[in-house]
Amino acid sequence: MAAPGDTNASGGVGISEDQTILIRGGTVFDGSGQRPGIQADVLVRDGVVAQVGLDLPAPDGATVIDAAGKWVTPGFIDLHTHYDAEIEIAPALTESVRHGVTTVLVGSCGLSFAMGTPEDLADQFCRVEGVPREAVLPLLEKVKDWEDPAGYLRHLDGLPLGPNVTAMFGHSAVRAAVMGLGRSVDSSAKATDRELDQMRGHLDDALDAGYLGMSFNTLPWDKLDGDRYRSQATPSVYATWKEYRHLAARLRERDRVFQMVPDLQGRWNIPVIAWMSTGVRRKRLRTMVISMIDSRAMRGTHKFAGKMADLVNDRFNADFRWQALPQPFELWVDGLEVPVMEEMGAGTAALHETDPERRKALLRDPAFREKFRKQWSNPLAPKAWHRDLREPRIIDCPDKSLVSRTFDDVARERGIDPLDCFLDLQAEFGDDLRWYTVVGNERRESLEYVVTHPSVLMGFSDAGAHLRNMAYYDFPLHLLKLVLAAEGEGRQVMTRERAVHRLTGEIADFLGIDAGHLEVGRRADVAIVDPGTLDSRLDEMTEDDMVGMPGLRRLVRRHDECVTTVVIGGRLAWHDGAYAEGFGDQKGYGQVLRARSGAAA
Repeated sequence: MAAPGDTNASGGVGISEDQTILIRGGTVFDGSGQRPGIQADVLVRDGVVAQVGLDLPAPDGATVIDAAGKWVTPGFIDLHTHYDAEIEIAPALTESVRHGVTTVLVGSCGLSFAMGTPEDLADQFCRVEGVPREAVLPLLEKVKDWEDPAGYLRHLDGLPLGPNVTAMFGHSAVRAAVMGLGRSVDSSAKATDRELDQMRGHLDDALDAGYLGMSFNTLPWDKLDGDRYRSQATPSVYATWKEYRHLAARLRERDRVFQMVPDLQGRWNIPVIAWMSTGVRRKRLRTMVISMIDSRAMRGTHKFAGKMADLVNDRFNADFRWQALPQPFELWVDGLEVPVMEEMGAGTAALHETDPERRKALLRDPAFREKFRKQWSNPLAPKAWHRDLREPRIIDCPDKSLVSRTFDDVARERGIDPLDCFLDLQAEFGDDLRWYTVVGNERRESLEYVVTHPSVLMGFSDAGAHLRNMAYYDFPLHLLKLVLAAEGEGRQVMTRERAVHRLTGEIADFLGIDAGHLEVGRRADVAIVDPGTLDSRLDEMTEDDMVGMPGLRRLVRRHDECVTTVVIGGRLAWHDGAYAEGFGDQKGYGQVLRARSGAAA
């Protein structure tokens, strides 16, 4: 049996040979949001939910699971991951499954492995997603056996998947494949009409193959890795609005999903995206955008985001959705290795230097520091991170006297400016300086506004990315925790059934996939949650070795008493802190979920 913290997916939980499971006596939520949880048994047989009812008899040889006092829900859906690389290393995706997630979406933010050369794909993916290129490039060179979007899904079909996997088609990938990576990141090069038609042809092929839609990016501080075009923005950023509209028109025609990363520094960027979603004298465009957050850097933006969504959805027949997390947005940072540093050109210049000593020398250079300070202090520049050095706290450093102190505190002790102190410590310790900061969502009232807003789709975990910066694999449990905490105070943020719906059926129905509902005859993806454990232990962070990336420790949360059982495809995947035998090695658990045929024109 695998220990609860073991990253090896092979364990020793027994299960009947005929894969018959009886879940006895739990409170069953069906994922619709329309009906309260009911006391019932759930019988799973041959991969599907066979019966839901009281006092169901246990078939001979069935595995019986006692769910008394627990919630039995559809498996949770993570609609924003970057598991594109990890799925090739460890397709069980255990860090999500142990938290009840049974379906994940890859291909977010314009990035996907659907087409392109291994080097192009690694350069697009690794820096922006905080995954080591030295691991991803040889991995892609080894495993890539596909040339087109349909071939990629067939490749995923052949993996022993843990959760179900569904995919967006990445605009950066297809743009680089059609134009060449160099032209695709050249601001003076525009896609020709022929190239636009080629991109749309590849998009049609992807939609025919079952991709949910296409993901795009307009955020210029998402940068390329490698040494050919290092520090250029990802290809999607260089497209014109003509190009975005050209591809979005096909998504609109076929009722597929348009996913966009907005440019926080562009004043009209988000309103233009919202207007693209509208359905006045045309079909509306299913649109999801990253993300609604109560940002410490720009207080009130979450309410602006909500009101704008209300306006276009209610008055202009749009289908505009924000992705969002139901918990504080926290970052852990080694040195400067975090995307928010790329908000500033000076931050990008520092991260452009891969040699630690050259980077440290740059950080000591007076001219560079003057440029850094000017950009850091610009009051008019929109930003995702607040840059208030009274808040970030040092959590590890070779000089242990600095641990647990803020940069401002250290600066006052040294009698220097806080930003000078920040840069001094970066220049002295480099990536050995580890610090922690809260980006937003730390105010309870504002967080409740976010999670209850009708335009929100719950999820923005970035699972599989930013391995040293964050760990939101368990975000569904934080929504349930928030709801129960309010109940304990005599308030209702939302009903329990609505909370489950937000994590399951609502997402599945928007995306157009067969998931998120616990109903007789449907595939049996089930999570069993012990509500008595939805407490502060969910907030505890730890580190674990990253499989397939020697020497890398990734952030994880490990409150394994909370989700007691996970069933995927009718098979027991996780139970009482261990994975089932064969999970991660055998096929028959997750599968590639293609867009429902009804979602296409």
